[in-house]
Amino acid sequence: MPYELTNSPDSYAFPQPAWYAIYTRHNHEKTVAQILTNKGLEIFLPLYATAHRWKDRTKLLSLPLFPCYVFLKGGLDRRLDIVTTPGFYALVSSAGRPATIPPNEIETIRRAVKSGARVNPHPFLKCGERVRVKCGPLTGAEGILVRKKNLCRLVISVEMLGKAVAVEVDAFLVEKVSRNRPSGSVIGRRAFPHTYSSTVPPLPSGL
Repeated sequence: MPYELTNSPDSYAFPQPAWYAIYTRHNHEKTVAQILTNKGLEIFLPLYATAHRWKDRTKLLSLPLFPCYVFLKGGLDRRLDIVTTPGFYALVSSAGRPATIPPNEIETIRRAVKSGARVNPHPFLKCGERVRVKCGPLTGAEGILVRKKNLCRLVISVEMLGKAVAVEVDAFLVEKVSRNRPSGSVIGRRAFPHTYSSTVPPLPSGL
């Protein structure tokens, strides 16, 4: 069963701040998410369950769907609280500014994690059969349909990061859609981490 770590409020009555992506040091996603949550910031860290086998046992692990990334909603007015967090490496930026993540991409990933379907990281796809889910927990979600044997997976992308996840879907629940990309699309161009500290920390190990 997939998991997620989030401290999202229940009320959405007011205009919402933009979402951003924090680039963390290797294996520090949960630490960063927990500390920033304790600081009162709204964090989204989507997780998935996977079995890890050792010689003598098998253990179910909860791992980040986007390794080395944590999503932050607003909060840039508290930049010092963010950049001084242990495990923080950088804010993902584009053209020298913090890059915003479309809220519909965050919401689709959130719904995929909560749907109860199997969710896993997946290679980023630039093209393919684009579909929309017609009914069920993921109604309205769009992505690229990948077929493998008798399984169908909906690949959901965070285009600014050049990252994606896949969730299992039934083929009869989706319909083809045509999508015209707006001019100036960022697809195929990955935003890069940008540090706001005066001293650039070393690259995270294991990358």
